[in-house]
Amino acid sequence: MRVSQFFISTLKEAPAEAELVSHKLMLRAGLIKRLGSGLYTWMPLGLRTLRKIENIVRDEMNKSGAIEVLMPAIQPAELWQETGRWDIFGPQMLKIKDRHAHDFCFGPTHEEIITDIARREIKSYRQLPLNFYQIQTKFRDEIRPRFGVMRAREFLMKDAYSFHTDENSLMQTYQLMYETYSRIFTRLGLEFRAVAADTGAIGGSGSHEFHVLAESGEDAIAFCPESDYAANIELASALSAQQERAKPEGVMLKIPTPNKKTCIEVAEFLEIPLQKTIKTLAVKANNKIFLLLLRGDHQLNELKVRRIPFLSEFQMASESDILLETGTIPGYIGPVGLDTCVIADQTVMSMSNFVCGANKEGVHLTQVNFDRDLKIPDHVFDIRNVVAGDDSPDGKGRLEICRGIEVGHIFQLRTKYSEIMKASYLDESGQTQYMEMGCYGIGISRIVAATIEQNNDDHGIIFPATMAPFQLAIIPIGLQKSSLVKDVVEKLYQQFSDAQIEVLLDDRDERPGVMFADMELIGIPHRIVIGERGLKQSIIEYQGRKDQASQAIPMDVIFSFIANKICAN
Repeated sequence: MRVSQFFISTLKEAPAEAELVSHKLMLRAGLIKRLGSGLYTWMPLGLRTLRKIENIVRDEMNKSGAIEVLMPAIQPAELWQETGRWDIFGPQMLKIKDRHAHDFCFGPTHEEIITDIARREIKSYRQLPLNFYQIQTKFRDEIRPRFGVMRAREFLMKDAYSFHTDENSLMQTYQLMYETYSRIFTRLGLEFRAVAADTGAIGGSGSHEFHVLAESGEDAIAFCPESDYAANIELASALSAQQERAKPEGVMLKIPTPNKKTCIEVAEFLEIPLQKTIKTLAVKANNKIFLLLLRGDHQLNELKVRRIPFLSEFQMASESDILLETGTIPGYIGPVGLDTCVIADQTVMSMSNFVCGANKEGVHLTQVNFDRDLKIPDHVFDIRNVVAGDDSPDGKGRLEICRGIEVGHIFQLRTKYSEIMKASYLDESGQTQYMEMGCYGIGISRIVAATIEQNNDDHGIIFPATMAPFQLAIIPIGLQKSSLVKDVVEKLYQQFSDAQIEVLLDDRDERPGVMFADMELIGIPHRIVIGERGLKQSIIEYQGRKDQASQAIPMDVIFSFIANKICAN
């Protein structure tokens, strides 16, 4: 492709609204153009990358035995009302009416639609298992669309749905999808991790997320370098401390701590380790107040708290609720002297001689001990986020924490949708059974942004070879002035094109610096520079996108040199 016959629209500076590196670089490189909040047009360069990702996903899904379909983007309300998700899914769902005032939505996902197909078309166990997938545009009305295509309202997604006779068949396909996703992200040249995850709004009994590792990632991932253990930090189990509590060292004292509300402030004021403090959080469930105890340096894990049956619908208590229950304001509440139900994190149970709120504004208690100064908590659960250095739940080492960008998610739906929608089949004995289901998603447009977050430098994007818009850039020096340069460039351009190498010839009448900057910004993996000075010495300058310096390649071997480079990738 010649630049003069293509469309490149690069910018020296990113628009002010761009925050993440990927958003800035995608706008600067002209991969996308903003239409409205969370809405982007994919420009020619960006679309080439998007299609390459799509093709790898489609290839691996086909190899797995999945069958491609294409379902409508606009979905009737009746199916969502049948599962109860019309109201549950919330304001993320864009609801619309047709000319007859019938309710529809712009599909955020397709569980209802595919289950409706299955209950109409699948009648016998002989037809199962089946795995349908599509690559299609979705719409979710994000409250605050941001970060470009990372959190856009409209996005391209691969979603697949499998149907089975029993759980064992489901687990076989689930494992197959796990392996398929691993191959997809490996082929895309990404550093990634698969982690155990919460099922969220999709539901079901189990799931794994696939994360591209990047410091800018929204999700924290706990993993063990010595084993295969990895989980979203919300799901990672914090093991119970096995140490006994130390004996009391002194009497409990009330210490003035004026304007010191947080554990960090109190620890600094008292000149003690943060780990010697306890934070007390008041929550409300079923019109009752509960106190949650955490070590001062730990953070509450709300997902774990919601798994406690009597706290499944909890919310943080209001200041008025706290004042009524404890007689003080947030920042000074503690478990001593209250009849309130207390729930402690496991780690708290190994603490002694600790500091906590005194239920009096501007005052904390020191040298506090269980049994002596307050009762043993009513309940003990794992209710905190794990931290680096915690023992791995599989017992094979210690956890580390990294950040990731979710680009894929697989679910074991079981019979969540098939029972509600009466998607059944006849088994070998002629009995009616509900189908077991799985669900498998990949954010195709999100992968582009995640890739750039993981692969960039001061000059721009560094695309992995499998998703770069072009494989090779040719930059001629003096193309319009030197017949020698023109002849060699045209010959090589044709030779590369005939060999099915995706080559971009920058035939613009621009300064070399402009052409170099654009090709680096776009992220093309390989570049050759052809100038009259080099040709007179029978050499052509080559530089890989990650290379620190260029190298001189003899002109008579440049084609084989580039071909080998591209084949190696």
